Amino acid sequence: MADTPLARESRRYFVSGMVQGVGYRYFAMRAAQRLGLGGYAKNLPDGRVEIYAVGSGSKLADFRAELERGPQGASVASVAEEAASLNARFERGFSIEH
Repeated sequence: MADTPLARESRRYFVSGMVQGVGYRYFAMRAAQRLGLGGYAKNLPDGRVEIYAVGSGSKLADFRAELERGPQGASVASVAEEAASLNARFERGFSIEH
């Protein structure tokens, strides 16, 4: 089945490793924008980065592959993924949350 605007899914990713202070959130934002995903990225107090993304299943799979790679200077240890409720607020555009 082809991806359509109606075939939207949402996922939450928790990225562990050396992912704070290395531009990881901005890397995630650029990857999401390139793939046409909505959502946000934010640092968590425990050193992980939380990312919420909305888009088609295939684009979310591509996005996860980008998250596992990370930017130069980062060291991604793991990416945990879980289904998330669709939040219309994040369907258009991707932001850095604080």
